[in-house]
Amino acid sequence: MDLKDKIVTIIGLGKSGRSAARLLIRHGARVRISDKAAQCQEDFLRWAKDNQIDMELGGHTRDFMEASDLVIVSPGIKLDQDCVRWTRAAQIPLWGELELASRFCNVPMIAITGSNGKTTVATLIGDILSAARKKVKVCGNIGYPLTDVVLEEEKYDFVIVEVSSFQLETIKTFKPHIAVFLNFSQNHLDWHNNLDEYFNAKKRIFMNQDEDDYAVLNKKDPKVAGLEGALKGQVRFFNTGSYPETEIGHNPDYVAAFCVGRILGLDVVLARSVIENFGGVEHRLEKVRVLNGVQFINDSKATTAEAARWALESLDRPIIMICGGKDKNIDFTGLRDLVRHKVKKMFLIGEARSKLKDSFSGLVPVEESLDLKQAILNAAKEAKQGDAVLLSPMCASFDMFENFEHRGRSFKEIVNTL
Repeated sequence: MDLKDKIVTIIGLGKSGRSAARLLIRHGARVRISDKAAQCQEDFLRWAKDNQIDMELGGHTRDFMEASDLVIVSPGIKLDQDCVRWTRAAQIPLWGELELASRFCNVPMIAITGSNGKTTVATLIGDILSAARKKVKVCGNIGYPLTDVVLEEEKYDFVIVEVSSFQLETIKTFKPHIAVFLNFSQNHLDWHNNLDEYFNAKKRIFMNQDEDDYAVLNKKDPKVAGLEGALKGQVRFFNTGSYPETEIGHNPDYVAAFCVGRILGLDVVLARSVIENFGGVEHRLEKVRVLNGVQFINDSKATTAEAARWALESLDRPIIMICGGKDKNIDFTGLRDLVRHKVKKMFLIGEARSKLKDSFSGLVPVEESLDLKQAILNAAKEAKQGDAVLLSPMCASFDMFENFEHRGRSFKEIVNTL
């Protein structure tokens, strides 16, 4: 679509919405923005006024949607909301920020999706490619919109994009050269109606690939591996348990990144060296400090039971666990055996604390806390030398925090004052 002089309405004024507005203005669109919040950042408000952007704050109206040639929906907007239904009823094209950006991205994209591990794998692929002297940018759901990369006008060799099911729901032509599906487990059932809908959104990452592209699948995940026969791209499996993967270790995230490196013909020794020295990512099993022999670990990015499983299995010391937040309609009981063997005590916070208490009471001592600070203080008193105090929430953060990063930073700030 030629965007010049087209009326383009953006639904949602978060980070991706603001970035999309800047890209649309660059390409001559007549931009309009609709957001449920009554206010927005002053600096953006000034920029919007300078660029003659129409703004509808404090809610969405049908007339505002129907006066559009194109609507861009932010990933935080559910597709069953009225503003989306009005758009579709009027047969107006509906894109997400990812779709918009990809149409202006002129370098090969490596896209990563999955229920867990996306940020780790995207970051590690970026490190491996950088070590091979490739100019890369890691972006997407990791916190830096793809539209911002396009706005940079830098000449990258590859763009590595972490993509969520929310973003994939609204793609039309998005076509990564390499698409990686890491794993599939129960997640986002507060958003998707059921697991089939969630899985179908995830597998859209492959829908525009052809025989010149690569689809990377987890061999040990039956749901993911079962896609092999339905894909047009060249299928490559990771997590196969065979050489040379076995030299990388047993971490499937590391093996997935190594598999992408091999597709691109990168030096095996170089890739192995980068993986061996990888320090991890912020908010994912991040070691914050050791105090009186107790290790404090920030795993705020673990917003599902399966993500917490990885954390529990990775630690080889007794665990005082802090968990809870906004429930994503997830069944926690699959962790009961692991919790029984690995966790000394649980401190529960947030809206989901009653559900978590019902799931784990009788297995380990469970105590509810008013907030994160109280949970940390009580966990620190409970912990003995050699223990770990682990924040691994298994829940979304939005009941108490802006996002999981805000929750993780709060954990670190409190821990560092102990």
